[in-house]
Amino acid sequence: MSHFLQLFIAPLFPLIKDEMGVSYTALGLVTGLYYGVSGICQTLSGFAADRFGARRVLIFGVTLCVAGSVLIGFAHSYEALIVAAIVGGIGNSVFHPSDFAILNARVSPARLGFAYSWHSMSGSLGYAVAPLVSVALASQFGWHGAVLVAAAIGAIVLAIVLVNRDALQVAPTRGGSKPGRVMDDIKVLASAPVMMCFGYFLLIAFVFIAMQAFSVTTMVSIYGISAGLASAALTSYMAGSAGGIFVGGFLAARGWSPAKVAASGMGASALLMLMIGLTWFPGVLLPVILALAGFAGGITQPSRDLLVRQTTPKGSTGAVYGFVYSGLDLGSVVAPVFFGWLLDGGGGRGVFLSSAAVLVVTILTVLQLPARAPKPA
Repeated sequence: MSHFLQLFIAPLFPLIKDEMGVSYTALGLVTGLYYGVSGICQTLSGFAADRFGARRVLIFGVTLCVAGSVLIGFAHSYEALIVAAIVGGIGNSVFHPSDFAILNARVSPARLGFAYSWHSMSGSLGYAVAPLVSVALASQFGWHGAVLVAAAIGAIVLAIVLVNRDALQVAPTRGGSKPGRVMDDIKVLASAPVMMCFGYFLLIAFVFIAMQAFSVTTMVSIYGISAGLASAALTSYMAGSAGGIFVGGFLAARGWSPAKVAASGMGASALLMLMIGLTWFPGVLLPVILALAGFAGGITQPSRDLLVRQTTPKGSTGAVYGFVYSGLDLGSVVAPVFFGWLLDGGGGRGVFLSSAAVLVVTILTVLQLPARAPKPA
């Protein structure tokens, strides 16, 4: 639901622009505000999940996501969109810290790999169906009606969460307050393993943005292929990523070294990105090559989440997952500016080449984590 609502609005921008008389830049600022608020609040949501219980924070966040969508559905001014973005951004901030706190507490260690795999796959599914559903609903009910239907879908999810709330119960792990608690929390987040995880997510966001927002334009530019073929290549990348996440769940559950799986997958993906940037392939092969790159990247995700778990001190699950995943939001704010600058300067190849370089750096962070993870008592 989180990823579904994130991508539901963007396809409606032309309709919103025409009705409200605002620019695409202004609508882009609304999107940036949404992700900025979400990124800032993720760490706070993590602390709240540890102190007050992840289930309570999750229900609060889902409620705000539904409220934000309702506000957009009834919005008739740019100012109303700003308010809705703030409300929705706060709501979106709870998912990673709350979800992972619940999964880590309620799922047995032997099955966590599968849990992480399904968690990531459901997000990919939300991204995949959102634009299709958004456009189809808008053609029937207008953009206001389409967003209100999306809000109704969120309300159904909220009802399911409430009905099954007993299965989501996790006792607070950091209840109470005592002197020095804030400094203890800061020390946990500032520790080398946690900062490496944050850096990993910050960097990997550049690759996500490069592929989702700029790869089609770049492939048309440097390979001279049609936009249709380039779009098919991007779809292949997303499908390959989902397949990789599925397989990665089995690898994680069967005890394969998370660091080695993550490093190997990112290394393979980096090599393929490098070869694409150097135009070593004919354009007609791009769907196949990008499917392989997506699979290699996707296979790392369950192992990546296990690595974060290994670096998390007891009682700080929500705070750590909230903090490290905020790197995704921060990277998503910065990356479009960087890649836009590359394309404006005629550096289309740089989109894939810089993605390859970023993936290499993420390998270095991942390989350092096992040695730096807290040792069990």
